[in-house]
Formats: sequence, C-alpha cells, structure tokens
Amino acid sequence: MVNIAIVIVALIAVLAAFLGAIWAFQERIAFQPPGPPYPDARAIPRVEYSASDGQKLFAYVIGERSSPGGLLIAFHGNADLAIWQVEWAEEVFRRTGVTVMLTEYRGYMGLSGRPSYEGSQRDAEAAYRFAREDLGVPAFRIAFFGHSLGSAIAAELASKHRPAALLLQSPFTSARDMAGIMTGRRPFDATWAVISRLHFDTGAKVALIDAPVSIVHGGRDRLIPPQMGRTVFDAAKSQGVWLLVPEASHNDVENVGRELYWEWISRSLEPVTEGVTLP
Repeated sequence: MVNIAIVIVALIAVLAAFLGAIWAFQERIAFQPPGPPYPDARAIPRVEYSASDGQKLFAYVIGERSSPGGLLIAFHGNADLAIWQVEWAEEVFRRTGVTVMLTEYRGYMGLSGRPSYEGSQRDAEAAYRFAREDLGVPAFRIAFFGHSLGSAIAAELASKHRPAALLLQSPFTSARDMAGIMTGRRPFDATWAVISRLHFDTGAKVALIDAPVSIVHGGRDRLIPPQMGRTVFDAAKSQGVWLLVPEASHNDVENVGRELYWEWISRSLEPVTEGVTLP
C-alpha cells in the first residue's frame, strides 16, 4: 500500500510539474519572434503608434496612405514578421485597390516588450485606433485579415470592433483545441480553464460577429488541420467565402492556390470595395 501511495504521489507531482510548465511557457510556445538579422525596411512606408500601456509599435502601410478608399488590417502568424508580407500586401492592393496595414507585435522585429495574449489584444486595438483616427478610415471601409495565430487576433478584434469583413487564413478553432492536438488532449479537458493564459476562441467569436467571415485553408496543413478552418466557417454568424486548397500546406496557400486564392481575396473584400455602410 505504501508503494502504491508513493507511485500516486509521484504521478501527481509529475502531472503538476507538467501543467506548471505549460502554464509558465505557453506564451513562449504561442509567440515565437524570429531573431535578427532583419530585412532592410527603410524603403517601405511605415507608421508608428503606441498601445494603451505605452508600448511602441509600428506597421507598414502598402497602398494609399492618405484617406484610402478601403483598408485591410493584417495580423501575421506566430513565427512570422510583418515585413515578410509586403509582397503579398502589394498584390492585394494591385488586385483590389484596398490598402493593407501590416501590423507588427511587441517583441517582434526589434520592438521591445514580450508578446502575450493580453499584449496582442492591446497591439491590435492600437492598430485599429490608428487606422480610424490617424488614417481617417471609416469603419465600413475597414476589414481584418489574420493568418494562423493572427487569425485568432483578428477575430478577437472583430468581436470588439465590427469590420466590413473578416478574412481568416488557416485559422484554429481555439487555443484549447490546439493544446489538445499538441498533447493528446488530456489532461487539458479538465484543467485548461485553470492553466491557460491564452483565451483565443475563434469559433466562439465568429458566431457573434455581424460581418461576413471568409476562410481559406490548405488541405495538407499538418499544423492546423483543415477541419478546424471548416468548423470556424460553419460557426460563423455571417458566412462569407470558403476556399479549400487541397494541395496546400500551412504557409503556401497563396502560392499553391494562385488565381483561386486571389479570387477568394477579391470576393471576400467586396464589402470594403463596394463601400457597404454598416448599420
């Protein structure tokens, strides 16, 4: 009996240590800023602003900076950089005429601060405030875009500030579901609410958003299963355009999808380009 008690105590201790490690390091897993050297960004139009806690931030603005007819605020993935999306943004602007604001997060691209769930909310809020107040773009001309982790950040922002459209590329349903995939789910079913500092729940957010939600996902995505993208789309209160690119993985959807992908972008941005006033 004593040996059994020792084994049980040991198992509990191991489990507690494991959960404690997850609690301590989960944001380092979720946010993985690439280190230097960084690409030369001197020739790229850049704007600077601050979050509500004083954190200095910046974004690249691709297209018409002075009173743009439409604006797409874009949030990149966890191991990405805004500057790496410049060519994509240039193509969006060329095809649709919608200016793209490539936002950067604290702790990325040489910015101070440590990225976190709360920080991502502040950073996204600051970008939206800059678009409305400094760029002077009306709400009905603003759409949000997010890739991977950025899709969760975009959905969170959309739940607070209704966009004209919400475009999500390779989204996950929730942080809890992603933790389950990474660890085999248990023991997260019972403990997630206690140990989690990442409260992303894209599936729940899109069910409340009165804006068309469009989603594209790669059929061979091994990081975030395409079923997650479809689940998010099915949960959306207002469904936009769904596109599955069967041969694409997580980071090559636009390259593999080609014209189908850019048609998805154009159709998804129609509420912005057509200037439909929000009620």
